[in-house]
Amino acid sequence: MNIRSMILPFSLCAALPLAAVAAQEHPEGFIEGSSVKLLMRNFYFNRDERNGRSSPTGNGYSEAWAQGLIGKFESGFTQGTVGFGLDAFAMHGLRLDSGRGRSGGKGSFSVMPVDSNDRPESTYNKVGGALKLRFLDTVIKAGDVFPATPVVAAGDSRLLPQSFRGITVQNISIEGLSLQGGQLSGMSQPSQSGRNKQFATFYAGQVDSPWVGYFGGDYQFNPHLSASLYGSRLKDAWDQYYFGTTASYPLNEDVSLFGNFNYYNVKDEGRKLRGELNNNIWSARLGVNVGAHRVAVSHQRNNGNNDFDYLRQSDSNVLENSMQYSDFNSPKERSWMVRYDLDMQPLGIPGLSFMTRYGRGSGADYSNANSVYVRNDAAGNPLTGQSRWERDVEARYVVQAGNLKDLSLRLRQATIRSSAFDADLEEIRLIVEYPLAIL
Repeated sequence: MNIRSMILPFSLCAALPLAAVAAQEHPEGFIEGSSVKLLMRNFYFNRDERNGRSSPTGNGYSEAWAQGLIGKFESGFTQGTVGFGLDAFAMHGLRLDSGRGRSGGKGSFSVMPVDSNDRPESTYNKVGGALKLRFLDTVIKAGDVFPATPVVAAGDSRLLPQSFRGITVQNISIEGLSLQGGQLSGMSQPSQSGRNKQFATFYAGQVDSPWVGYFGGDYQFNPHLSASLYGSRLKDAWDQYYFGTTASYPLNEDVSLFGNFNYYNVKDEGRKLRGELNNNIWSARLGVNVGAHRVAVSHQRNNGNNDFDYLRQSDSNVLENSMQYSDFNSPKERSWMVRYDLDMQPLGIPGLSFMTRYGRGSGADYSNANSVYVRNDAAGNPLTGQSRWERDVEARYVVQAGNLKDLSLRLRQATIRSSAFDADLEEIRLIVEYPLAIL
């Protein structure tokens, strides 16, 4: 698959009107269709690595408290057959509490940027924008973008969101079908002011790749069944293919069944900067909704010889057993997860919800992993027979009315225990968000 050669033809073809579909009217103008939104995010993160083995600062403890301001402007489109517009953002992160011994270094903790001595910065900013063009039902953006697909997706699990730089295309000409494509030349980590021209992956770090491209679509067959199909290329590292489907089946007004299936296949590409790859990993989930209660069980397997890797700090992993900390994606690893959700609205407390889940993985085996992803024991032998488990608990409340309407408070706790290949740790995250629509 040659992503580079696919994106431009797709953008041209997607822009052509279908013979049976009339052009839609877009009466809004550049100013009339504009919006300005501000999200105030207060973020507290505490990670206690009990064995201290994987802590970049060496003491096994990371802690940060910070305030984020996320402002986004989205214009409408100028009137006419071809409309032009502009999206822009300005973000500010302010450290409220942390320190050199608690910063988390340059590891996955990633709340505030740190200097070469692991001291957290007091503030940082992210500024960017993208020009956009609309022709009929096709929108093209060029600049700083926030893709959202199963293979390339901007992450938003830290103080400030992640962004990418490049070109994206989306088309919705066919009812129920959304097509997306893009070619991206750089990425900005959540705790990074600028952006790198190179990319980074979660499990193997920096990769000297000039671009990542993707193409695919989502189709809604009916209100109860949808499917997604995507492909991506991280140049000189891998080709990644994804298929997923979601289904639901209402039994009566209060009871419904639901299920999901996700599948990734990864093959090495070009210079093979991540070694030889031929991974396939899948997950499946079945569950039931009964009034305020939701229960689901999922199973996941990595049949490949290497970790299933993806872009660092991104949301480019939609496998069912990807939890707060663990992805259960090691070679040959098999995992189960059970999850329970409670929505208190039917019980008379709208806005309050709870979630708990438990996942366990076993059989991780690095004996056939390539030199990039292999993990060894103290004697230098590849780890085999590895296992781990994770338990997450979350409480969330969203204010329903009044001056603080839409203010949300979320408390998340995670406990992870593992054999030699991963860390034993405890996490606490407290996130308070207040969205404001200024325009």
